[in-house]
Amino acid sequence: MKRGIFTGIGFGAIQAGLFAYEAFRSGRFERIIVAEVRPEVVRAVRRAGGRYRVNVATRTGLEVHEVNGIEILNPNDPSDRPLLVAAVAEATELCTALPSVDFYGSVAGWLAEGLRGKTEPCVLYAAENRNRAAALLEQALGGVPDNVQLLDTVIGKMSGVVRELDGLAPVTDELSEAFLVEEFNRILISRIRLPGFQRGLTVFEEKNDLLPFEEAKLYGHNATHALLGFLAHRIGYRFLSEVDAELLALAREAFLEESGRALIARHQGVDALFTATGWRAYADDLLARMINPWLRDAVARVIRDPRRKLGWDDRLIGTMRLALDAGIAPWRFAQGAAAALALLPPAEQNFDALWPEPDWPPGRKQLLRDMIQSASLP
Repeated sequence: MKRGIFTGIGFGAIQAGLFAYEAFRSGRFERIIVAEVRPEVVRAVRRAGGRYRVNVATRTGLEVHEVNGIEILNPNDPSDRPLLVAAVAEATELCTALPSVDFYGSVAGWLAEGLRGKTEPCVLYAAENRNRAAALLEQALGGVPDNVQLLDTVIGKMSGVVRELDGLAPVTDELSEAFLVEEFNRILISRIRLPGFQRGLTVFEEKNDLLPFEEAKLYGHNATHALLGFLAHRIGYRFLSEVDAELLALAREAFLEESGRALIARHQGVDALFTATGWRAYADDLLARMINPWLRDAVARVIRDPRRKLGWDDRLIGTMRLALDAGIAPWRFAQGAAAALALLPPAEQNFDALWPEPDWPPGRKQLLRDMIQSASLP
């Protein structure tokens, strides 16, 4: 029986191909509302009668799924904004799926206004691919009412917006872009503490402490994906599905021997994932999904924003630091970091600017510099 109202903020591949898509498939929501700031997308979805398409990459091919009955609103449109505030106030489940947590400030005003008007409990999934995103969102909102719980998420689903259609079904007939997502939908969320609250999005799995799984995502999945992408770019591949067996073997070794051993040492006993057998299964499944030709994972997309990915706590350097803390020499991830560094303009290839954080333990920055420089091409 339909009972809930879902409101999604942002209309990229994760919102459209995971949250709104699963809300529609569940049959448990009487209304599904999304907020999007691109007027051409809002206009196109409205003209399509609230319908849009998602391309789903399976292991053996592509499937096209249609989602219908969507209400789409533009928070920058003065006539839409009060409707969006009301949609937030009435929602039983919400999701922010913005390009990054840096965009929280752009939605905080009207989102906070809507949350203050809530009379019934609700949860909000923070889906920005950032550890502790929910805490950052709560800070941006200036706090939330007692009947609202912000949830962290660990989203291992690979997805993207593709502008070279090449046979993909467009979002609508008016748009020259497509949502392309993999069929994987095992999503982890924080444990819900609201008394008696029942999710409409029942496909997600609750965990008491998400941090170990967030670290597995960032320092395992994301790190290996970035390593594969930067080295693939250096060789000249356009898609991850093209990578050769030698490069794939190196990525697997990095996944298992560098990030894997370090994370198992850090979180052993938390979950079966953090065992040699569990981690090997996790790595092999992910690598097979990364090179799925139907997903068309473009190298150019994987290597976007190399400066951020070289950050002290991010996927490449953060993984190297984690390995070093465990007594492991991360020479494979050093190759990925070197390839990423080479994409920055010479003036930006400055480790002091890349890593303004304290040098802890003392001498760690110099060790990282030495490893990356020794891995660099002549």
